[in-house]
Amino acid sequence: VLASLPLQMMLYFNVCYFPLWCLAEGTMLLQKYSLLPRYYQLLLLAAFLILSLGEGFRLLLGYIGNLQEK
Repeated sequence: VLASLPLQMMLYFNVCYFPLWCLAEGTMLLQKYSLLPRYYQLLLLAAFLILSLGEGFRLLLGYIGNLQEK
């Protein structure tokens, strides 16, 4: 088996802490949202969604790829 143990450990802990990061970032976004101009609200919300979805997808692919040795 050629799966990388350090990579798998980092992915595991990243999967554990990712929901906490999302919760903290979402809470800060909600607190700042009403104080920002309309265009910045849209940009900030779009960036948060893109980063959250991208990180989740990256973790899934890393997890699968490492375990399948790809």
